[in-house]
Parts: sequence; structure tokens; C-alpha cells
Amino acid sequence: MAISSAQIHLRSISLPSRLHPNATKLEAELHKLKTQEILKKADCITSEGIQSGLLGLAELYNCVEELMQSPTTQKSLVQHDQGGKIVEESLESSVELLDSCGTIRELVVMIKEQVQDLQSALRRKGQDSSIQNDTNKYFSFRKKINKSIAKSLKKLKHIESKNGATLADNHNLSMAIQMLREVTNYAISILRSLLVFLSWPAASSMGGWSFVSKIKSVASHRNDDFLSEVGSVDFALNSLNLRIKNNDSKAVDVQMACRKLQKLDASIEGFEAGLERLFRQMLQNRVTLLNILTDH
Repeated sequence: MAISSAQIHLRSISLPSRLHPNATKLEAELHKLKTQEILKKADCITSEGIQSGLLGLAELYNCVEELMQSPTTQKSLVQHDQGGKIVEESLESSVELLDSCGTIRELVVMIKEQVQDLQSALRRKGQDSSIQNDTNKYFSFRKKINKSIAKSLKKLKHIESKNGATLADNHNLSMAIQMLREVTNYAISILRSLLVFLSWPAASSMGGWSFVSKIKSVASHRNDDFLSEVGSVDFALNSLNLRIKNNDSKAVDVQMACRKLQKLDASIEGFEAGLERLFRQMLQNRVTLLNILTDH
């Protein structure tokens, strides 16, 4: 499902083959990621695109790890980064991004737990009016989690503003560090897209039929893909609440809400798996930078 977000432009880098035997592979991976829909279309972020972006980003970090481990790169770092200033700056950025990734991963786990709890409640209670307590609890959680998401977005913006400090004069060193910073830019873009995807306004804040009518109106002029999985759940739950309130609920309303929750749950599972793999690669990259700095 598609939602709107800002686009980030990444520059192209041509890596010299002498820098590392796998430099061509690294450049190819970056090019492949840049051509993905999540970066090509600023107004079309999908759960599938985010999942693919997370996995591609993890692979890119793996390529960067190979580059940083190469004797040529490490020799240049030792010879031309006197005092380790550039490596230290890169290490600081990697630590901040790793911390953000960990926080986002925790948010995703919390959302998954709430979604699964609501699924269980719907299966148990069905059309019973008491289900409104569970849906209201979900909406209350969504408002709270959106505040945490806003903080994470602010942190990513801070990291982005610091990324790209002074490069060394040495060509090989510049390319290695430049590539790491390009990967950081891409990571910020993907993580930001994920947060925007998850931060669809909690439906109850728009109030009753005003929410339902507004979404129906917009969707009719666009298409069903206007709503993300998060928005689709909000819409289904609001519709169910209104029908229960008017004593007009039907089994089909509960079934629809369950289907939307199941689809959202599947997307979140994909996000969680991608974030876990990405976190491990980021952690390894941090260890490598720390070792290089220690060797200085």
C-alpha cells in the first residue's frame, strides 16, 4: 500500500577497482538500491519497498565491511588519517545510526504486539460491544507511539545534518569513507520511510464519521492503494466501532478488520526481520571502525 513521503537524492560514486576486488560489486549493489521504487517515487512508499530496502541496505553494509577490511583501505587510513579524525567521525555517526536502528526495531516490536493482541481480541469477542475497549486501547497506543516516532525522525534528521564532514586528500581513503557516508544517507532514507509508513495518524483523533467520510472521499478519487496497511486497519476499526455504536455491526465487519490486521502483521514481521539483519551488519561495521581507530 502506498503513502506519501519525502525523497532523498543520493549521489553516484565510481569506485576505482584497485581499491578492493569487490569494489565493482559494491557499486552495483548501491546502483540497484538507488533504482528501487522507494527512492524513485517520492509519493509511493510501500511495505514491500521498505522490506526490500532494508534487506538491500544490509547487503550494502556487508559490501562496505569487505571494503573497510581490505589492506589497501586500512593502509590508507593509517597513513593519511593522522590522529584518526575521519575514522572517529565515521564511528560517531555509525554509533548514532545504530542506536536509532535499535530504537526503531523496539518500536516495531511494540506495534507488532499491539496488532497481535487486537487480533486475538477480535477472534474472541467478535461483534460484542466490549471489543470497543480493545480498539480504543489500540488507537490510544497509536497516538503514543506516534510521539516516539516523531522523536526518532528528529534524531535521523540530526544524523543527516552531521553526515559528510571533511574528507582526506587521499583518493582511496576519500572513496572508502565517502561510500560509508553514502550508505548512511541511504540508511536514513529507508529508516525515515519506515517511520513515516508506521505513523499514519491514529484514526480516533479524526473522530467518527468525519474520518470515514474523508478517507472514502480521498480513496474514491485515487485508488485503494492510497491507504497503507496501517491506514487500512484504522479505517476498518473505525467502521466497526461506528456500526457497533449504531447496533448495525455484522460478521463481515469483524472479518474485514481481522484481514486488515493480518496483512499489517505480515508487513511488520517483514520489517522486523529486515531491521534485525540490518542491525547486525551495522554493529559489525561499528566494530570494524573501532578496531581501525584503535590501530591508529
